[in-house]
Amino acid sequence: MSTAKTLTLMAAAALVAAAAQAADISGAGATFPYPVYAKWADAYKRDTGVGLNYQSIGSGGGIRQIEAKTVTFGASDMPLEPAQLTAAGLLQFPAIIGGAVPVVHINGVRPGELLLDGPTIAAIYLGEITAWNDPRIQRLNPRVRLPATAIAPVYRSDGSGTNFLFTNYLSKVSSEFAQKIGSSTSVQWPVGIGAKGNEGVANMTVRTDGAIGYVEFAYALQNHMSYAKLVNRDGKIVGPSTATFQAAAANADWAHADHYYMVLTDQPGARSWPITGASFILVYSAPPDPAAMGEALKFFAWAFKSGGEMAKKLDYVPLPESLVRLIEETWRTQIAVRGAPVWTG
Repeated sequence: MSTAKTLTLMAAAALVAAAAQAADISGAGATFPYPVYAKWADAYKRDTGVGLNYQSIGSGGGIRQIEAKTVTFGASDMPLEPAQLTAAGLLQFPAIIGGAVPVVHINGVRPGELLLDGPTIAAIYLGEITAWNDPRIQRLNPRVRLPATAIAPVYRSDGSGTNFLFTNYLSKVSSEFAQKIGSSTSVQWPVGIGAKGNEGVANMTVRTDGAIGYVEFAYALQNHMSYAKLVNRDGKIVGPSTATFQAAAANADWAHADHYYMVLTDQPGARSWPITGASFILVYSAPPDPAAMGEALKFFAWAFKSGGEMAKKLDYVPLPESLVRLIEETWRTQIAVRGAPVWTG
């Protein structure tokens, strides 16, 4: 083969590779939904040949990257206020619903055997309860033999939506927690060990005797972690599951939620899991790259239509069809993309 022909073929291959890379969808943000986004991405690439490059860097990082226009979409488990979205030219929509769970590493305690309530967890993270055999924990667990092991609280050190869900819940059930720590993606913790990401909190909790942390439920399952049941707002004992996440989300009135702003923690209902939340996608209404935005919307349209069973297997709750229709209408009327609508059918 001639040198010229070889160079021509190499150039053509490079162009094909560049085109394939350009077709990949870029996103960054919340670690909370990462397991299901990764599963969707694998299946979507098999179906379409288009990949998803999603950086699981925390909600704070996702917000910063979409504001800097370095990704096509950002992801956050803390919904942005309508005024903040309008000022930045952004739109948000929920993509998936799930739950955060308290995870523990206590020798002799099996998954789901420990029972906690919100005020007790708040007291632990305030540094007021320091040992697992504290009377307040023992009263909730009269049949569990709790050791005198020191409690090692583990918290998210990065700005994260999981932080927001956890601190939002604790602020609702403990006025002292609300006053001293508050609710945000990043707070000043008075005690404990910091770790980055759901992965970091899971790993630190597994390695630390006496630890308590909080992670998205899929991380607890994947790491075979012991997690606690909780007493919910109605005074009922509930465990984390798709059913209890769905119960918490059942009362959500998305049709009247301004810019889809909705926080699902501490919902009423006998079966409601108290630390339930939606994970949100952030996009520009006038995207800097309309073609890339169109590809991203194709991905989420596919996920809403075809990704439900994959989500359920990872213990997430797919969005109800009525909410998907609302989101698709938002896409049609409020986002400028190139080409014909891609989200119907």
